[in-house]
Amino acid sequence: MADEEHRHLADYLKDVHLTLRKSSAVVGVNTAWLNHISNKDVLSTYAQYMEKLATTHWEKNSSDQLCLASSRIKWSADFAYEYFANKSFMRHREKEIDIGNKINLKTNFENELFSEPFKLLDVGSCYNPFKVYDYLDVLAIDLCPANNSVYEGDFLHVPIETDTIILDNKIKQLKENSFDIVTFCFLLEYIPSSELRIKACENGYKVLKVGGLLLISTPDSKHVGANSKLMKCWRYTLAIMGFSRIKYEKFKHMHCMAFRKCSNKEVAVRWATLHKEPYMAYSIHIPQDYNINNKEENVRCKATSVKVEIEDFRELPFNNLSQTFLK
Repeated sequence: MADEEHRHLADYLKDVHLTLRKSSAVVGVNTAWLNHISNKDVLSTYAQYMEKLATTHWEKNSSDQLCLASSRIKWSADFAYEYFANKSFMRHREKEIDIGNKINLKTNFENELFSEPFKLLDVGSCYNPFKVYDYLDVLAIDLCPANNSVYEGDFLHVPIETDTIILDNKIKQLKENSFDIVTFCFLLEYIPSSELRIKACENGYKVLKVGGLLLISTPDSKHVGANSKLMKCWRYTLAIMGFSRIKYEKFKHMHCMAFRKCSNKEVAVRWATLHKEPYMAYSIHIPQDYNINNKEENVRCKATSVKVEIEDFRELPFNNLSQTFLK
């Protein structure tokens, strides 16, 4: 059970998210976001509270791997190590080559070169939790860093060009095709609209090397089927960008996903074309997008609350599911 400080910290973070979403509905997403990132007092408090919550309260419960929110960090680091150091990326490369050959697509892996320490861009890092892993070379970025190991920058608007430029502890520019890993750990639900979440993922695609990883974790305390259609829409949208999903796990309080940047984006687009279902659209929505007090949005919310069928689980790892979900 959460103690009083835990609840206070968590409630503040939730209030910031809610205020940003409400502001977006009133003044528009872009204006609301610019207003938000200019409010340094709120951002500073948010960073301090987030670091305190993660390092003091989440890590204290580390014995429960299913409900540990901070395990998003360990999951990402462990998967990255398996993928790069244990060279499982070779298997995914061979699969991509095979698909390309079957549909007459050219694949090029000349730039798919990885060496330890692996370059990781941690977006929305806050306090740089990945710095403890010696096999990672971390560049941590946040709107308002909690400490000096994190650089200030807005990933949604930072230029992506031919070099990474850092001045006065601020990210002025990021180099395209230069990172082995990009992490969005509890980030996308902070961003107030589908359009801006898509922009974040598109920027992630730009800075990643061919074969690089986009690792996403997002909180969700409901059972695996409750938001399965939203998660499928995420997969579809990222496939259209050129990402192939290579790992998905649903834990008690979060989804964890790994996407690989394809050498030829048409390989991923092919998957999206073959698996598109009527409800799928180019969008990255979260359940909170539908919790707005107006009739039009409530109708949309009801439209997404459909009965879960066994067929909905065909893309999900059955070995991780409780059989009670399938009754």
